[in-house]
Amino acid sequence: MDNSLPEERARLGWSQQRLADELGVSRQTVISLEKGRHDPSLALAFRLAAVLGRPIEQLFAPDEDA
Repeated sequence: MDNSLPEERARLGWSQQRLADELGVSRQTVISLEKGRHDPSLALAFRLAAVLGRPIEQLFAPDEDA
């Protein structure tokens, strides 16, 4: 799954640690999500959308290679 998490985080001027703190996850989790190594659970995707102030559809898109 492709995502715009790094761009959205940068838009807010947040570090990976700040986003992790807002979500209640580790910085490693944020890194893995941003790099596309792991897809978020549905619950985490909803939390990301709420914290970043964007709809889920704007944060995530199907991977074009899949």
